[in-house]
Amino acid sequence: MKKLLLQNINYLVTMDEKRRELEGFSLLIEDGVITRVEKDIQAQPEWEVIDAGEYWVFPGLVNTHHHFYQVLTRSWENVQQAELFPWLKNLYPVWARLTPRGVVASTRIALAELLKSGCTTASDHHYVFPRGQDSGLIDYQIETAREMGVRFHPSRGSMSLGEDEGGLPPREIVQKESEILEDSLRLINSYHDPSPYSMCQIVLAPCSPFSVTPELLRETAVLARQYGVRCHTHLAETRDEDDFCQKELGMRPLEFMEKMGWTGGDVWYAHGIHFQDEELEVLARTGTGVAHCPVSNQKLSSGVARIPEMLEKDIPVGLAVDGSASNDGSNMLVEMKSALLLHKLYWGIDSMSARKVLEMATLGGARLLGRPDLGSIAPGQAGDLFMVDRRRVGYAGAQSDPVTALLTCGDSFQSDLTIVAGKILVREGKLVKFAEEDLHREAEKESRTMLEKG
Repeated sequence: MKKLLLQNINYLVTMDEKRRELEGFSLLIEDGVITRVEKDIQAQPEWEVIDAGEYWVFPGLVNTHHHFYQVLTRSWENVQQAELFPWLKNLYPVWARLTPRGVVASTRIALAELLKSGCTTASDHHYVFPRGQDSGLIDYQIETAREMGVRFHPSRGSMSLGEDEGGLPPREIVQKESEILEDSLRLINSYHDPSPYSMCQIVLAPCSPFSVTPELLRETAVLARQYGVRCHTHLAETRDEDDFCQKELGMRPLEFMEKMGWTGGDVWYAHGIHFQDEELEVLARTGTGVAHCPVSNQKLSSGVARIPEMLEKDIPVGLAVDGSASNDGSNMLVEMKSALLLHKLYWGIDSMSARKVLEMATLGGARLLGRPDLGSIAPGQAGDLFMVDRRRVGYAGAQSDPVTALLTCGDSFQSDLTIVAGKILVREGKLVKFAEEDLHREAEKESRTMLEKG
């Protein structure tokens, strides 16, 4: 039985039921599960021991919405002044050149960035399946996540409504409904593990109301509930989406999704910016969740979600970095800082706190994914956490409140040590299992190929 002991932790933020923050405690992880959180735990000779006397320790962060493949088109100059719809229209033809090699390279980079920023669980929404390419792109993601050691919730995205039928995406990245549903079932049967401490759980995720048919939405929800998997999509991200839904569907986005069977505790939406008062009540009543993406929402000028109100109404809210081409990074600590400052500016000084943001990024994300075994440090919880060296230059003068310091201070928004399922994946700020320069070189090669073809 493999055991890892963190001894004499300087400051431990547990996010447990009592939200305890402890000094001088130790914690023991056995076979990937936290078994003890106590003042003094005596190490045994065969255990791996980490002296945590100079470290702040936090639960592993949970990223609830991403598009890994977009790593290859970050900061592309052609879309830097574009809002969502023109941004998508310009990028769709580039993404249509995505290959399996590109999927592997981008997944490695995205997960590397996430791990290095304290993220231990990630959900990715992959919806681009270029015609003529290998259709098993999700399989490549799953295998890559397994190699990286990250807890993974791959979302089988889809687009079935092309621009020739009134949708937004071009025909070359649109699939038939039967093809989508067949592959969704295949992925569930092949990879979905609903057990506690699972490393892989499948999500079904038609892209958006403007890129899929009503039939696909309805059938996807039925299939997901038949097999006990969760549903995810983009919703209420921009005014353009509101206009599209009211023009083409005769109703607002949430009303449409509710009619399609897309509300409930097993559903979460990315963004959720433009919900009206009565729509927040629907989310609260049904337990439908929201993945908050503050950096992307600012960069694309999409708006500011009503997150403080959602939290007051107990609407499930998690944090997310969104696509790497609309962020343009995969850093959860930066996302946390952005969430804190954005809401203080927009909704008022008392609307958000560092601890509320940390809760969104841990327990909130775990709630969206249906993972009660994640998001906190307590006996029986998964052994997922990250550590920050309090002696960094950027934390000088910030020792009185490590939680606030994590979000607002620091010369580098990076984890010094990240642990997933009791395994050390980042040590001294560097990946343990992979040479970062190799990951960079391969991703750059795939990026140049995609962009230069255009």
